Amino acid sequence: MDMSFSPQDLAFRDEVRTFIAENYPKDLKSRRTRGEMTKEEILTWHRILYKKGWVVPHWPVEYGGTGWTITQRYIWNEENARAETQALLPFGLSMVGPVIYTFGNEEQKKRFLPGILSADVWWCQGYSEPGAGSDLAGLKTRAVREGDHYVVNGHKIWTTLAQYADWMFCLVRTDANAKAQEGISFLLIDMKTPGITVRPIITMDGAHEVNEVFLEDVKVPAENLIGEENKGWTYAKFLLGNERSGIAGVSRSKKAIERLKSIATAELVDGSPLLKTDEFSRKVAELEIDLTALEVTELRTLAAESKGAGPGPEASILKIKGTEIQQRITELTLEAVGNYGHVNVPTGELTGNEFVAGPDYSNGSAQNYFNMRKTSIYGGSNEIQHNIIAKMVLGL
Repeated sequence: MDMSFSPQDLAFRDEVRTFIAENYPKDLKSRRTRGEMTKEEILTWHRILYKKGWVVPHWPVEYGGTGWTITQRYIWNEENARAETQALLPFGLSMVGPVIYTFGNEEQKKRFLPGILSADVWWCQGYSEPGAGSDLAGLKTRAVREGDHYVVNGHKIWTTLAQYADWMFCLVRTDANAKAQEGISFLLIDMKTPGITVRPIITMDGAHEVNEVFLEDVKVPAENLIGEENKGWTYAKFLLGNERSGIAGVSRSKKAIERLKSIATAELVDGSPLLKTDEFSRKVAELEIDLTALEVTELRTLAAESKGAGPGPEASILKIKGTEIQQRITELTLEAVGNYGHVNVPTGELTGNEFVAGPDYSNGSAQNYFNMRKTSIYGGSNEIQHNIIAKMVLGL
């Protein structure tokens, strides 16, 4: 696999770099997590990219994709990480969108894809339930067909940013007598439908990012069923494969390590930079080695996708190692800032960048540490990913 940059690639890189520098909103640079942002702030960069035609480089051209090469997509990710742009919401662009254009009918594509591209419609994910998170096949939310509607009853949890959502893509059980994976369907549900209640969950970092969603006798038109009834597990696995590949976040981890090294250079131990100490420098070096190996795996996956292959079991490898590296970065960052990591936590309700005293580089270190604890759980816990690798890669 040749990843050297041609003159055309270098010109493309300069174009991307210039566009981001001239168009990325300056006031978003100080925002570290979505929990600190309003709905409109979260969507600002998405809408700018939509107008440019660059919002879904990974989609087929016929549905709005850019037609970029694997190298150009790599450059795009690198330049966004370099500029520390806000990551786009994945729920429509990387999750339900590809499910709709792959498995949906023509009417569903025409109805839903434009709103996903423009950000006029905000999506959330109705997968996890109390007692059915890592064991997703154990979900109990029921959908009973009554004429031209399904009547849905159940309880979803950890639903990210559901407080803003217009629609939910939801896994429901449509055959209680079938084997666990064989009785599940994939429904699209309008969040304004009577019977839906969203209840906030405040996380350890003080943010309102996740929610519980209760569905009581919610009527969903049968035309909102994706694909075939009781085949939802197939579509769910397809979606999770795309989600797990994206969770790796290699480019942004590279930028985060740069920031970590900068902090460790500023922090002193007996008059010398922390980064010069044997133990800390060893931890950083191990991180960089692991991230380089992960980047090669990600590039191999992108190369396979560019030839028409969907994400396979290697998506589980990307998910495991990517999230472990992200967590290690936040752990080392918290170690580097020392006592300032404790004082730089939100005081009372989080309404913006309101922190108690400490150096600027320590701001957000505690919040990021707490927030990153979830990465090894969502998208299928890392323990489940180990099982997938054992079965599909090692044949155990």
